[in-house]
Amino acid sequence: MGVKQRSKSLSASQNKLASTFFQLKVLNGEEIMHDHFEPFSGMVGSALKPSIPEILQINIGKLCNQSCAHCHVDAGPDKKVENMSKATLEKCLKILETHNIPTVDITGGAPEMNPNFRWFVTECTKMGKKVINRCNLTIILANPKYHDLPEFFAENKVHVISSLPYFTKTRTDSQRGDGVFEDSIDALKMLNKVGYGVEGSDLQLDLVYNPSGAFLPGHQSSLEHEFKLQLSRRYGITFNNLLVITNLPISRFLDYLIESGNYSEYMTSLVEAFNPATISGLMCRTTLSVSWDGYIYDCDFNQMLDLKVDSESRHIDEFDLDTLMERNIVLNQHCYGCTAGAGSSCGGEII
Repeated sequence: MGVKQRSKSLSASQNKLASTFFQLKVLNGEEIMHDHFEPFSGMVGSALKPSIPEILQINIGKLCNQSCAHCHVDAGPDKKVENMSKATLEKCLKILETHNIPTVDITGGAPEMNPNFRWFVTECTKMGKKVINRCNLTIILANPKYHDLPEFFAENKVHVISSLPYFTKTRTDSQRGDGVFEDSIDALKMLNKVGYGVEGSDLQLDLVYNPSGAFLPGHQSSLEHEFKLQLSRRYGITFNNLLVITNLPISRFLDYLIESGNYSEYMTSLVEAFNPATISGLMCRTTLSVSWDGYIYDCDFNQMLDLKVDSESRHIDEFDLDTLMERNIVLNQHCYGCTAGAGSSCGGEII
């Protein structure tokens, strides 16, 4: 079944299962799926409070040249409306400058497909911000106008984080589409050529691994060792770090879990692996997430569930850091994914 078919069938799947172990609750005006497991908020024990934001993570659009089966953003080539305007990007720049947030983390979709991407990166660089770009690699080869992206990234000292499901063609293409692996390898070679991920260079290239099925990832250090060994031996590719991220039960991955009958088993594995030591390092405590239309969220995953911050300052038009610092972080069952085992964040393992 194709990605679009699975996405369309999610509502029907939810309704069918609601009478067994799902319940629906209205939160922030939205219906949110719940289950029979212990509410995550009860595991935390008290309200989770934020720290001073260190990262402004901005989803500048859902437009993408791929439609990955695991994508929690539900991005794809058809997402042409959900793209951040230059006016909204200018407001993000003002927030970064006014509140001295040191890092901007640019996500998508394929962020590079936003027509204002290069301008925004350049402005952030001028401001002295650390810029992270989450690149799907294949965008570099998707169109001649993107072929110079490695040089552009290098010029602006952009920290490139790229998803590579595995170091083999079969497993990568099964998750991301036919031909993706070969294009990804070619793009990695282009990034290596300009200095990314090369020993002695200050150009950082990290790869992201997330499991291809309904199971928890292995240890980050072991996987990183294997990825480095195999990519170097097979293709002469080097990189800095492997970031291991647990699949959270939302969007297309949730759809897959429901349709395959794996939801209850997968949630059980997340709940049983709950590690209270991860709480202090959760990314929602030091990150603010901004959607393409300017709304504010505690994290990228809450953004995809439209769980806006529990604050009067819910949009960048009314951004007030003091008010945001008083909020409680919005929690839900998908948060179990960030606290399982060694924990999971956009930066990989937490502990």
